[in-house]
Amino acid sequence: MGNFSAKRRIAMKTSRILMKPSVPRLSTMTLCMTVALGTSTGVSADEADAKRLLKAMSDYLVAQQAISFDYDAVLEVITKDAQKLALASSGTLVLDRPDKILATRSGGFADVEMSFDGKTLTLLGKNLNIYAQQAVPGTVDHLVDELRERNRPLPAADLLLSDPYEVLMQDVVDIKDLGSGVIGGVECDYLAFRAKDVDWQIWIAQGDRPYPCRYVISSKVIDGEPQYSIQIRDWKAGDEVAATEFTFKNPTDAKKVDLDNLEGTDELPKHFKLGASQ
Repeated sequence: MGNFSAKRRIAMKTSRILMKPSVPRLSTMTLCMTVALGTSTGVSADEADAKRLLKAMSDYLVAQQAISFDYDAVLEVITKDAQKLALASSGTLVLDRPDKILATRSGGFADVEMSFDGKTLTLLGKNLNIYAQQAVPGTVDHLVDELRERNRPLPAADLLLSDPYEVLMQDVVDIKDLGSGVIGGVECDYLAFRAKDVDWQIWIAQGDRPYPCRYVISSKVIDGEPQYSIQIRDWKAGDEVAATEFTFKNPTDAKKVDLDNLEGTDELPKHFKLGASQ
């Protein structure tokens, strides 16, 4: 499921705008905007303030016993012939700290449910009515690492950990507070960070509930600089979160298969082949 750590992800970067000679006015405007970002005194670059805002978000997330939200995600992939493709999906996530989580992801090729009750991980391919299980005793932090090893990352995984700030700030070399933005009608603080291998941006809701509204991770080491983005909506925390069953019950009599044979639950559809031109 689509999210990646600030260091260990199939990560990504905002597409460059390619301008045709026939639209010089648009090209000039784009150039001016690029220059202004680096020179305008109206753009705050207060590193200390950006760190404070990120730390406040992290502290708020960790303080919530229960969290739930809906999300829309886009994973960009680059084909061998340098075409950039965007795979879109939507889903839901419920977290009950420290060791329970239920997440869904629905896209054009997969309809997946992942449940974890602190002991057992279950992946259900709803569209194929098959499921697989594996014993993974431990916390959500431990589960995140296990899923990354299997290339099945959780959506917004960095933000679900027991210390998001520490993980996000690893290897960060440049920080910018870019003022405010609006995501889904919510006014947010807009922050941008640069690390060795990735750039990432985050929009954090203003006010006494500083939850992440949008999170974008951009690669600097993959040709074509693809990106992963997740936009969060319908945020709930604490008593707002509905009671949830985290232990798999198999209500549809789904067939159990080995985890390695669980088709239709990967980030990429079956007709995409890594390293091959499509």
